[in-house]
Amino acid sequence: MSKIQHKILELRKELNEHNYNYYVLDNATISDYEFDIKLKELQELESQHPEFFDANSPTQRVGGEVVKSFETMPHDYRMYSLDNSYSKEDLLDWETRIKKLIDGNIQYVCELKYDGASISLTYEMGMLVRALTRGDGFQGDNVTTNIRTIKSIPLQLKGDFPEKFDIRGEIVLPFEGFNKMNEERIEIGEEPYRNPRNTASGSLKLQDSAEVAKRPLECLLYNLTGANLGVQSQFESLEKARQWGFKVPGAAKLAKSMEEVFEYINYWNVHRHDLPYETDGVVIKVNNLQQQEELGYTAKSPRWAIAYKFKSEQVSTKLNSISYQVGRTGAITPVANLEPVELAGTIVKRASLHNADQIEKLDIRVGDEVYVEKGGEIIPKILGVDLSKRPLNSQPTVYITHCPECFTELVRQEGEAQHYCPNYNGCKPQIIGRIQHFISRKAMDIEGLGGETVALLVNEGLITNYSDLYDLTKAQVIPLERMADKSADNLILGIEESKKIPFERVLFALGIRYVGETVAKKLAKHYKSIEAIANASEDELVNVDEIGVKIAQSVKAFFSSEENQFIINRLKDFGLQLEISAEQLIGQTDLLKGKSIVVSGVFESLSRDELKKLIEDNGGKVSSSISSKTDFIVAGDNMGPSKKKKAEDLNISIINEYNFLQKIKKI
Repeated sequence: MSKIQHKILELRKELNEHNYNYYVLDNATISDYEFDIKLKELQELESQHPEFFDANSPTQRVGGEVVKSFETMPHDYRMYSLDNSYSKEDLLDWETRIKKLIDGNIQYVCELKYDGASISLTYEMGMLVRALTRGDGFQGDNVTTNIRTIKSIPLQLKGDFPEKFDIRGEIVLPFEGFNKMNEERIEIGEEPYRNPRNTASGSLKLQDSAEVAKRPLECLLYNLTGANLGVQSQFESLEKARQWGFKVPGAAKLAKSMEEVFEYINYWNVHRHDLPYETDGVVIKVNNLQQQEELGYTAKSPRWAIAYKFKSEQVSTKLNSISYQVGRTGAITPVANLEPVELAGTIVKRASLHNADQIEKLDIRVGDEVYVEKGGEIIPKILGVDLSKRPLNSQPTVYITHCPECFTELVRQEGEAQHYCPNYNGCKPQIIGRIQHFISRKAMDIEGLGGETVALLVNEGLITNYSDLYDLTKAQVIPLERMADKSADNLILGIEESKKIPFERVLFALGIRYVGETVAKKLAKHYKSIEAIANASEDELVNVDEIGVKIAQSVKAFFSSEENQFIINRLKDFGLQLEISAEQLIGQTDLLKGKSIVVSGVFESLSRDELKKLIEDNGGKVSSSISSKTDFIVAGDNMGPSKKKKAEDLNISIINEYNFLQKIKKI
């Protein structure tokens, strides 16, 4: 190694240590002047010797790279959202549910829920290699260039870190920095930013990383994700992350009971106002990682964690009018148009009134002074009416009887809360909404085609349903507003590429009422093709795992429509994937068809996720709890004694992973 290279490496190491001391430990070990002198020396050496360039050098934190667009990339491990609770009764109910699923003593980790922009950082061999936003949980935007400028994020780790792992956290903007930014904006005559959370989130998508570097963003980390991490509990993982150089909030606490969880919540409900960052609640997690694995996940959230939300801010304002929106399924949603009012850092102008029953229950009338809060700090909702300020000439709200868009008479099915417009094929918002759903990221994910362009295509008469997309030509779309030559090419190419999207996502894209992502996967896996689903009877559909009568009736109604049959035949002619491909069928059998199987304990040759996938690939259903409907249990080491006793009491067979692999003919 040359003297120059050695000097560069020494300076990088020294400056990284000073950054860590100042931005993570809040303990400066060198003056700003001395730091700047050393940084300038390193910059000059790197400039003279570009062969020693390193993206993780402290000099790269100043930014300067301009990114025109942010590449969307898949997460190695899905980023789930959390279930919310708003009362201590909710938490006790959650504890009751998890105690039915796992054995033994349960400890909890309480952490403050910081209000920022979620981020997932990937490290390999101790070096930051990628930073992705949450996105839809399955994939996010690559904002690595901007993330490198945040000084509390280590570019190189220290200690006994794993070879590869992800760590999740929140990008936050401290109040002090936020206020200073606003003072500077006001001074130059610009509008101040509304709140720290939105400003932090917007910062991640700035094209010039030098601008991001000017913002006093911080990153607070709270979750390790990956394989072979060398930790046994959530609390231990927080300690390890601190040792490796991450800024992990010190407010986290290990609680031995729900009473201690409540003590933590009570304390921070008062003292959260003393914090330098925005926080809107507490996250409670089962501490033991093996117990977390046992509990697993629902379609959207981990069963082993829950968020307790602090009471939302409330304001009152005037209800100016009520308008009605038509959704893609024809559902009518009444919307309150409010006198603009600031609430939790944003200006609120509208709030959902949900349905006719809610309006009647609260006796909401135009002209009323209404109480508004942000439910879960996100969606504004009306809580009630200040009757003392009701105008004398006030009239009760009369719910509309006809569609506000196509004037068709509305219907309301027995047991349904909402009114619906039955004009499925002639109501423009329904048509546009269905096509927007069809092209969405979790469905066909058509690159180059957005919701506004869909509306333009429908309004110009170029398409009337989603199968028409595959007939579009460049000559037809290029005259559209804001459509350039390159974007027209991208749109047509994106439509063509969508023909490769797998069957279960095409099924979800069709927009069948009540058929979400999970149900679409269940139906696709069970029936293998669109024809088989279309020909299934209602009784047959109900026998599919997790398909109830309401879903079965909706599926039958969809495929009974001649218009829908015509559209599906067109999609087939255009070459969309309307059956499970031969590649997807590899390794799939019916050996466990109709079997309900519980997985419990720790395994040697397979991970729990691999076991569950094998069960599903062979036609079985993975159940989280033991019942009389359980066919057998695949048990590893440390199976809980109460589970074992329950299995014995119900005379349910318990097999090990070797026996299981024999059963599915893998050995």
